Amino acid sequence: MGIIATGMLNWAAFERRSLGVHSQSQLRWMFGWAKIKWELLLTASVMNILKTYGITSGTLVVDDSDKRRSKTTKCIPDAHKIKDKRTGGYFNGQELIFLIVVSNKVTFPVGVCFYAPDPILSKWNKENKILKDQGIAAKDRPKKPVPNPAYPTKPTLTVQMIKEFVQAFPSFKVIAVLADALYGQSHFIDQVRQLTKNAQVVTQLKNSQLVKSKNGKWVALKTYFARQEGVKATLIIRGGKKVNITILSARLSVKAHDGKRRFVVALKYEGETKYRFLVASDLSWRHQDIAQLYTLRWLVEVFIQDWKGFEGWNQLAKQQGEKGSTRGVILSLLCDHLLLHHPKQTALLKNKQPGMPVGCLIEHLNAEALVETIRKIVTDEKPLEKFKLFAENLYEILPERQSKKHMAGRDLGRMEATPSLVCQIAL
Repeated sequence: MGIIATGMLNWAAFERRSLGVHSQSQLRWMFGWAKIKWELLLTASVMNILKTYGITSGTLVVDDSDKRRSKTTKCIPDAHKIKDKRTGGYFNGQELIFLIVVSNKVTFPVGVCFYAPDPILSKWNKENKILKDQGIAAKDRPKKPVPNPAYPTKPTLTVQMIKEFVQAFPSFKVIAVLADALYGQSHFIDQVRQLTKNAQVVTQLKNSQLVKSKNGKWVALKTYFARQEGVKATLIIRGGKKVNITILSARLSVKAHDGKRRFVVALKYEGETKYRFLVASDLSWRHQDIAQLYTLRWLVEVFIQDWKGFEGWNQLAKQQGEKGSTRGVILSLLCDHLLLHHPKQTALLKNKQPGMPVGCLIEHLNAEALVETIRKIVTDEKPLEKFKLFAENLYEILPERQSKKHMAGRDLGRMEATPSLVCQIAL
């Protein structure tokens, strides 16, 4: 509730908003030292949501996001150099991988982990690119270093999260797993299918990936699908809006997947000139069903946007160390879960009505808190005394900081001409 009321994960802000009822020292102690099974909190909350809404199946969606940090971060774990997609430059920050469940009723997070690249491998990639641009042959360049298990890749971390979810909820049926092009690897698809008992796995392939044509030759995807004209069709986006698309599909052997047959769907929306290539593991699905299923991947972007904007950790997260980062993220995800238990939200979703967005729910909760405070004051036996006490607590807890804008009481220095220097200039 502190995160909802203040919009940040900040103990001092929690103390001020509670009018001193909850001191920041108590909150800080509970966060850092209380004997709480933090690793089980999120699992217990997920179990509660599944039970509340009667959810027995759904689709798992994975995506990653970043948190910008200052240039020097000595006490925050897993901070590293990250490419800025907006500017093309780089910044120092943390990367997180989220796993969410999309069901026929609600969408909510079920897993999260931090990612940090192998510094030795990153250095090799940088040097190898320079040598490659200089035209040096691969045999004359340094060999790629052996992967360090201490720095697992994003697909490896995602497989581990899916494994933990499946083990925690064995009765939950995973219909499909959706991910972007980063996860379009053979071993990722095969591992996920094994863990989820052959659920459909849909990712993307690059247009340069080689597939086997009818004459047995390996050709690039863009070349293979350029040989035939696309079919015009209508796609329903997430059960709502209809859009016009051009689609092609084929069951092909993919060279990068050890020659295994995959269902490849070439898709472009109205106004687009280039195809994007979806790859699915289960060949028994229809191509239009695969394309429609993949539109659900956008929901993880909506979740990340809500999480960054309203659920505290991304707004102000100064907690240090591995415990500080991990526990802070768990609290913010529990905040997302809490909103699913709001009476209005629960009533809407259980009756198959569109739920309220996160921002709207938080506005409702803040309004309810204000109304409840006023109600307690006016219904008290001595409302005037109760109001005076409320006002005193409010004014007492408000901070008084010194402004750096106003110069009252500060030395501005000597701002006048020096007579001796005036005489010298005249000469």
